[in-house]
Amino acid sequence: MNQRADAHLEAWKAKQELAERMIPLIGQLYRDHDVVMSVHGRSLVGRSAIDIIRAHSFARKIDDVELPLEETSAIVEALASIQPGPVSVDLALLANSFRSSGADDLEAYLREALAPAIDAQPGTGTDVVLYGFGRIGRLLARIIIDHSGSGNGLNLRAIVVRRGSESDLVKRANLLRRDSVHGPFNGTIKVLEEENAILANGVRIQVIYSNDPASVDYTEYGIENAILVDNTGRWRDAEGLGQHLRNRGISRVLLTAPGKGDMLNVVYGVNHDRITPEHTILSAASCTTNAITPVLKVINDRFGVKRGHVETVHSYTNDQNLIDNFHKGDRRGRSAALNMVLTETGAAKAVSKALPEFEGKLTGNAIRVPTPDVSMAVLNLQLETETSREEINEFLRRVSLTGALRTQIDYVESPEIVSTDFVGSNRAGIVDGLATIVTGDSAVLYVWYDNEYGYSCQVVRIIEQLSGGHPAHLPALEE
Repeated sequence: MNQRADAHLEAWKAKQELAERMIPLIGQLYRDHDVVMSVHGRSLVGRSAIDIIRAHSFARKIDDVELPLEETSAIVEALASIQPGPVSVDLALLANSFRSSGADDLEAYLREALAPAIDAQPGTGTDVVLYGFGRIGRLLARIIIDHSGSGNGLNLRAIVVRRGSESDLVKRANLLRRDSVHGPFNGTIKVLEEENAILANGVRIQVIYSNDPASVDYTEYGIENAILVDNTGRWRDAEGLGQHLRNRGISRVLLTAPGKGDMLNVVYGVNHDRITPEHTILSAASCTTNAITPVLKVINDRFGVKRGHVETVHSYTNDQNLIDNFHKGDRRGRSAALNMVLTETGAAKAVSKALPEFEGKLTGNAIRVPTPDVSMAVLNLQLETETSREEINEFLRRVSLTGALRTQIDYVESPEIVSTDFVGSNRAGIVDGLATIVTGDSAVLYVWYDNEYGYSCQVVRIIEQLSGGHPAHLPALEE
């Protein structure tokens, strides 16, 4: 081995050693204190040494210098010494902040920065019920189980479904265990047949069979003041969803589809601050609305948007036919696996429910394509000010790294990236910088999004907001 290759290998082994030392500390702080650590929004909880090194490599996007593990490992060790209360820590931004502060005592710096969280006490936990256990329901289950931490946050207590067969419980467990798109469940799953329950990574999930949304007494299962997430899409207005509130044990209802009427449609990061205790029924809007609204907000705040058109290239969904057959919707009866299917979308108009300033500004349409997951929104915008491709891309890149919406917006520049590369992305939308087109005051932006997992992450953020269990951010989310 030549000297240069040997140096590279030694540098890699040094990184591995630092990452391996971080893993038990990250895990202990998460399990005991609900401290969530990430690097530019990429969680380090439960990750391998290689995952941690890879997350640090993304920091290169800020100043073309890879984030040193020596700096972040020192922060992790200091946090382990401090043992703060619940907090979400971005190690990359915190390392940059400490470096630029000129301070020389890291632990003292962190104690001052963490002052509100040091004495914060963990919550008592909030019960969650999933009504429906389809694509979104199972991903919500995976995410909530993965976020169990100390057990003082969200507690997935039950799923409510219609009995499909005699082996229904085993089938539900197997669908949670294996997924053709998102891969295997990260952990262990056991079926408790005598209790009609599923045990997933130590989380006991009661399976309740019911055909009537107003006929379940959840308190019989020890469930109190629960947030019920309706994933069925069967009811989209307050009257229909209000049936859940007639049950003992349910205090709030969240719909994972666009809500009708005056229902508050929430895009987390954009208008979640409008949620009040009086909102007992609300909507998480649609996956497309969640993908485009944060991007539209920051573009409008910076450049102004006169009007625009949104074209969605969307993966097929379960309401389409695999082969040609009757369907009550136009064109959706034609084979989803063989055709591009032109259809309608209300996502463009729905943006104004979260951002009233977009009322009447956007039109939209959708094309369903033969892929099972990950979609793209093409935003064709006329701006109020002229700009350039370089300016708008640099702005969106910075927003994705340090902006208030950095947990919603990501940014990527790669000549080889395709849709499958975004499976499992936890951001609501990812701007493809190489595809950006700008001519004067006209801009075309391409926004990828995992219409299943990315959307589910947004839903969980709303559930955490409703529960009051959303941890403070360090550094704070600021414009």
